[in-house]
This record gives sequence, C-alpha cells and structure tokens, in this order.
Amino acid sequence: MSRSAVRSALVGAATARIAYGALRARPPAGVSAWSRTNHRGEAVTLLAGPAVAIGGIAAAAVAPASPRNRLAAVLACGGAAAFGGYDDLAGDRSASGFRGHLGALARGEVTSGTVKLAGIGATAVVAALVAAGPDGSRPARPADRLLRAGLVAGGANLINLFDLRPGRAIKAAILAGGLLAAAPGGAAAVTPALASAIALLPEDLGEHAMLGDAGANALGALLGVTAGTTLSRRGQVGALAVIVTLTAASEFVSFTQVIERTGPLRWLDLLGRRPAPAGQSAPVAEPQAAGDGRAGETRQESPAPRARRLARTR
Repeated sequence: MSRSAVRSALVGAATARIAYGALRARPPAGVSAWSRTNHRGEAVTLLAGPAVAIGGIAAAAVAPASPRNRLAAVLACGGAAAFGGYDDLAGDRSASGFRGHLGALARGEVTSGTVKLAGIGATAVVAALVAAGPDGSRPARPADRLLRAGLVAGGANLINLFDLRPGRAIKAAILAGGLLAAAPGGAAAVTPALASAIALLPEDLGEHAMLGDAGANALGALLGVTAGTTLSRRGQVGALAVIVTLTAASEFVSFTQVIERTGPLRWLDLLGRRPAPAGQSAPVAEPQAAGDGRAGETRQESPAPRARRLARTR
C-alpha cells in the first residue's frame, strides 16, 4: 500500500477522533437531540455518525486518487451524511422500508425517510457524473453513470441496514472493503474510506455511541464510490446485484435473526461486544421503524416508558 494511502487513512482516523471529541463537548442542538436509549436502558449518542462522516471527508480529500474521484467521494460522503443526519434528527419513523415510504407518498405524506432517499439518490447521481473510472476516464455511456450512482446510493442504504447492533455496520463495511481490496488499486482506495469508522469502532462496540443514519449512510456511500472507481464494469454489475438482492431481502427477512441462527456470523457479530448482563430479562422486540428499508427487522429495547424510546434504538 502506498504512503499516500496510509497518510490519508491516518488523516481520516485522527479527524474522526478529534471531531467526535469536539461534538461530544458541544453537541449541536444539545445532548438530548443525539441521545437514544439502547436495549440495556443506557444512553447512547448518535454523534459518532457525524464524526465518521467528517473523518471520511477529510480522508477522501487527500486520498491517492484523481481530483475527480476525490471530489466524488467528498460529495457522496457529505451528501449521505447530511440527509442521513436529517433523518436521524427529524425522522418520525411513521413508515419503514421502501414499501412503507411509497405507501405514505401515495397517501400524500412525505416522510423524512423519503426525503433522505431522494436526497442521497440525487447526491449519488452527482457523484457518478463527477467520478472517473479505473482507467482515469469518465464513463461515456449513461448506463455506466447510472451503474455508479446505484452503487453509491445502494451502498449507503445497505450499510445502514446493518446498524442495528453494536459494531455491526462497521464490521459489514470492513467485510465489503476486504472484497474491494482484491481489485487492482482497491486496497489503497478502500483503506481511507474505512479509516474513520474503524477509529470509532471501540465506542460503537462499547455501546457508548452508534453511527445512526448519518454515519452508516456516509460510510456506505464512500464504499460505493470506491466500488465504482476501482472495479471493472462486470465487477460493478456484480456488486450492485448483491446490494439489490440484500436490500430486497431486508423487506421480508430479519438480518438479525439470520445472523443469530448462523454460527460464524453470530460469532463475528458478537466479537468485541459487551456481554449481556447475567439474569437479564428478555428484551422487548419491536418493529424497526428506521425508515430506510428495515421493515422486517426488529430492535431490542428495555421495557422503558414510551417517552424514552427515541426512535433509533438497538
């Protein structure tokens, strides 16, 4: 791996740590706006999400890539974080999944999730128009631009589907990054994209913080840009097919249930997490109203008053 790739990764990790400390010291809109209650009944902050996005933007700005691809990564990460953050703070969670949002739109209701999906989609299109391909050239065919836009938007949504347990979204991103690293130049491209999230993995695993939509969407968008700028056309088609398949499956299947029933996945999911307290009563299972395609998922939450259930819990 080149020195420039290592340098950009260090910049992203350091910036994320600094941003997280600064945001915790003076959280925008106050502490309560970013606080959620987890399944232990403990307060968890969403401020790791903006910090990961800020670190991702810093890493992308100095990454060993062409000016076009650096700009595309900055746009994709920043746009996904902005619209994801909007959904974190303004989301009413009255609808979930693509079916839920489309149903609400048919009734004349514009949910925060719909705004987020449209905003990230538009950001993905802009990033795809800016980005250059693996050979440094811009895609000449509209189909190639559409393919890259799909990778950015789909990647942003897919990583967010895994942000339901401590560290799960970052682990999923690391696995995806490992596959991308196998492509020519992939390791140098994917390392900066993951650095800021890995830097805050201890806070996520320790249940002090979570990515939320802002962080998970930004991380997935960065991986989408990486896929679109390093993989061949065939590789991009394959990656998008996997994204579409998993996203469609999430409308009907609980990822958490699949993970818990599959030995290796369950082991990886629990790796580094805090053990469950001895004698803890069974948590309450509720529909995951995340507004981003998780209609079939469930969240685990302590039986606390409704006022404490602030929408995004694990």
